[in-house]
Amino acid sequence: MYLKPQDVVVLIKLLEYDHGRPSYAQIAKELFLSASEVHASVQRAKGALLLGGAVLNETPNKPALEEFLIHGLKYAFPPERGELTRGVPTGYAAEPLKSRISAGTDSPPVWPFPEGKTRGYSFAPLYKTVPRAALRDPFLYEMLALIDAIRDGRTRERQIAEEELKVRLQSPRHAEFQH
Repeated sequence: MYLKPQDVVVLIKLLEYDHGRPSYAQIAKELFLSASEVHASVQRAKGALLLGGAVLNETPNKPALEEFLIHGLKYAFPPERGELTRGVPTGYAAEPLKSRISAGTDSPPVWPFPEGKTRGYSFAPLYKTVPRAALRDPFLYEMLALIDAIRDGRTRERQIAEEELKVRLQSPRHAEFQH
């Protein structure tokens, strides 16, 4: 069984639920996926040991997820860059990095999105529905932008993104995975 890019998006979304995870249908609606896609993502994440089973209310295994996001994701799902387009800023061009990193004169990375307001170079999101879902969910947006900075950023951007990602994963807002 292999992970798919949307599995990462589902895992990040699952971090938002402390207790009483909503139905697959509700998560699917929030991520612009189908309920069967969310269910399949959960099953693959369990198989990869990134998600606890039913006994743990299918909560993300934060230590394993942190390790995968920081050290493995850029190899499993390498960044795909393209031409200038309109879209939603990501990586260093989005918060929380935007306020900490000087962008310089380079075009920013953006997820292509017709309703986006920023012009930059195309940076393919982990999954096609990411821009729409991220614009409705600030936590999801920040996490996915940090992940993109880790996948494709310069050394300093990656280091700051890793620090910010760890802070969010260790937040008491989220239930900890226990063995």
